Amino acid sequence: MTLEERISASETRIFKAVFPNTTNHYDTLFGGTAMHLMDEVAFITATRFARKRMVTVSSDKIDFKKPIPAGTIIELVGTIDHVGNTSLKVLVEIYIEEMYSFVRQKAITGTFTFVAINEQKHPVKVID
Repeated sequence: MTLEERISASETRIFKAVFPNTTNHYDTLFGGTAMHLMDEVAFITATRFARKRMVTVSSDKIDFKKPIPAGTIIELVGTIDHVGNTSLKVLVEIYIEEMYSFVRQKAITGTFTFVAINEQKHPVKVID
């Protein structure tokens, strides 16, 4: 499989409904909850790409562009952004979809760095 094929095959999409138990006093998704979901999608994307043990080493930048209201659907999309020797970067975007219309807009963008590790938790090559 080529690098481009691996990148394409590892793209990860997860949908969630934004319920009141995940929102703050403004009725929007907690930032920490969004970051948790983003790290999870990034982890799945990294693992699907490398098929190795992956650990998060940093969340490089997260831009909160729009608040995510309760009662909406969100789609989290994880894609491989960069592949290094023992690490890789995953771009995660969150899109808001209104439940009863076709309105869709990007709300949050973030980049996460992962390192591939072996059983002894030492870094290994992402791609053999």
